[in-house]
Order: sequence, then C-alpha cells, then structure tokens
Amino acid sequence: MADSTAPTDLPERDPSGESSGAPTGEGGLLPTELRAWMHLLAAAGAVEQQLRSRVKDALGISHDEFLIVCLLADQPGGGLRMTRIAELLGRPKTRLTYQVACLQHAGLVTKGSVCGDRRGIEVTLTEKARRLLKDTSPPLAHAVTDAVTRALGPEQRAALCGLLPGTADTDRQPDEPPDRRAL
Repeated sequence: MADSTAPTDLPERDPSGESSGAPTGEGGLLPTELRAWMHLLAAAGAVEQQLRSRVKDALGISHDEFLIVCLLADQPGGGLRMTRIAELLGRPKTRLTYQVACLQHAGLVTKGSVCGDRRGIEVTLTEKARRLLKDTSPPLAHAVTDAVTRALGPEQRAALCGLLPGTADTDRQPDEPPDRRAL
C-alpha cells in the first residue's frame, strides 16, 4: 500500500496557501466557511491516512480503536462512560461496544460499573496502554504534523496552530521533525 500523505485529487495550492483550482474571493462558489471546512477535512483525511498503518504496526489496534485510546488518555480521571465516548466520537453504541471489547482483549482498557448507576459502564486505560502511548506518541505526533504540513498551506497551518502545535512552522519541510519548542 502506498504511503501517500495527502489526497491526490485536491487542486494544487500556491505558496499563499490558496488552492489554484478553487474559486477565491467574493466571486467564488464556496463561502469562506465551506472552503475552510474542506481544507480541514483534507487535512484530517491526510492525518488518518498517515496514521492507519503506523498505529496498527505500533500498537496492534485499528485507527478507530486508537481514537478511543487517545480520548481516554486525555481524560484527567482516566476513564469515561461508554455513552460519552460514543457521543464524542460520533459512533453508534453497538460499534463502540465491539471496539472496546477488542481493546479489552488486547489488555489496553478495563470496563467497570459507574458508582450509583447500574446501567453505566466506564472505560479506563490500563498501565499497558499508558506505556505503549508514551513510547509510540512522539513518532505518531510527527506523522500528524507531517500530514498537516503536506495537506495545508502556510496560512491554513497557522490557523490550526492552536489545535496542533508545530503545524505552523512554515520554514519546516515535510518529513522534517517539528521544532520541539513549538510542541
């Protein structure tokens, strides 16, 4: 499988970050908000494409399961209710149940009852998952930065800087490690 980092059917972009194949300005077909949304989707698609095989190789789980692990890793208490995970990821509960079962089988999460609610189930990362994330996060973060750098122009990367540190390094070439000070 080819390791392309950006969708190949997107119009070329000029150095200003604008797409040369899409109309711009007030006479364009797309309002600024829709054009920005399309760029964001392109960047997200490039990131997903970049991470799929890397996550499978590094952690032995699917990209969708990785999103659950990342969501749990970002929780101060370490756990979330299944219904909340489904809401945050926009997943049907039945699909989420299967993915959490796969993560549980891999020893990356545990499930438990929520105190005071016999129907509620909380999912928590295991120490094994925390160790794996600690070891694999730096190269995966670099893959995200690289994919965004390839998919977006400098102005769009600057707009994303608050969400994805390191993506606004306009002097950095794709595949070059991000400036650690920006992370």
